[in-house]
Amino acid sequence: MCKESILPPLNHENIDEVCIPCIKGKLTNLRKKGALGSKGLLELIHTNVCGPFPNPTHEGFNYFITFTDDFSKYGYIYLIKEKSSALDKFKIYKAEVENQLNLKIKVVRSDRGGEYYGRFDETRRNRGPFAKFLQEEGIIAQYTNPGTPQQMEFQKEEIGP
Repeated sequence: MCKESILPPLNHENIDEVCIPCIKGKLTNLRKKGALGSKGLLELIHTNVCGPFPNPTHEGFNYFITFTDDFSKYGYIYLIKEKSSALDKFKIYKAEVENQLNLKIKVVRSDRGGEYYGRFDETRRNRGPFAKFLQEEGIIAQYTNPGTPQQMEFQKEEIGP
């Protein structure tokens, strides 16, 4: 805009003060207060199931599931036909990353969706296959609290609204 003479050129020589609000405005990539992060690979894995799609793929996939390492921000996406396939894809993901990195997944963070958490019935909560598998493998299951989207904010940024 300056080249086209729409705006006058800025004079940077007389700037003596630091504009604190300007600096704070540039800090958008910092973690929110209270967000718990990881200090190493596979310490915390974020997962989320998205869908159903308005139109399934030609192969009949209606959803996708993501697994993202909190430390490296490296993620995997798998197409799935139904939410109940989440555990099968997690087992594939777990085998690959643990073998490649020679490390173990320590914590898996997800929302409280039935594919992860299980279902409630009249008597009590019935843990689903995903939660049972995590317990058997010694992996800590973390579930985000209702009304705290910042706990899954990283995951939402990766896959969109």
